[in-house]
Amino acid sequence: MSTSVHPAPAPSPRPTPPHVLDNAAWAALTGPHAHLAERVGRAARYPADVSPFTALADPTDPRSWDDLAELVGPGTVTPVTAVQSVPDGWTIEHSGDGVQLTATALHSEPAPEAVRLGSADVPEILDLIALTRPGPFLPRTVELGTYLGIREGGRLIALAGERLHPPGWTEISAVCTHPEHRGNGLATRLVRAVAAGIRERGETPFLHAAADNTNAIRLYESIGFTLRRRTRFVLVRTPGGQRTVSAGREEAGKPEETAHQ
Repeated sequence: MSTSVHPAPAPSPRPTPPHVLDNAAWAALTGPHAHLAERVGRAARYPADVSPFTALADPTDPRSWDDLAELVGPGTVTPVTAVQSVPDGWTIEHSGDGVQLTATALHSEPAPEAVRLGSADVPEILDLIALTRPGPFLPRTVELGTYLGIREGGRLIALAGERLHPPGWTEISAVCTHPEHRGNGLATRLVRAVAAGIRERGETPFLHAAADNTNAIRLYESIGFTLRRRTRFVLVRTPGGQRTVSAGREEAGKPEETAHQ
């Protein structure tokens, strides 16, 4: 009689849980920005005059898509993040590639010349956004976080602020400078100042840029941001109904566009 001893099989590795930034919009809408969220089950969005983004708890779960269809209505075009494919009956109207960067070596410091912007400044903010096109900005976007601006002769010439706010992180967004004032480092000063406020809360700054916006990416990397992952932004149309577009949402199928110094 012989006995054969076999080693016990190695335990299967546990799957790595997703990082909070892998689905940042959902983490924000169900976390620090929950007070702003319009939600049906596994789908959520910001009010149409705050931010264009919608998000799913799990983009691979058909139930999330069913909830999104109920949330936005039939035949509606709306942007969704963290999505690679859509279920049958849905249509991808537009898609864009982006990058997500985190502040790993960014030196942050206040900018004494920067002023905090609020609702009274929105018309002027919207004028600068329309001129520089850094990404979607709406009448109540200032409610997402702190927005700082630099003025010259009373005129707003540069801007940066906070957008998505997942737990422990805050996105820097709407970084732009009036064309007549580029080359003076205003964007960098504002990014550092916004980051200083984020770090005072014990959080880490991050941001997004279009994948082909090499100038912005080069600028962010030069001041201490590091590429974390590549992203995809899609505009989807829900099944059924006549084609409609959620107010202010169609231009949001792309990440941040510009970041001029």
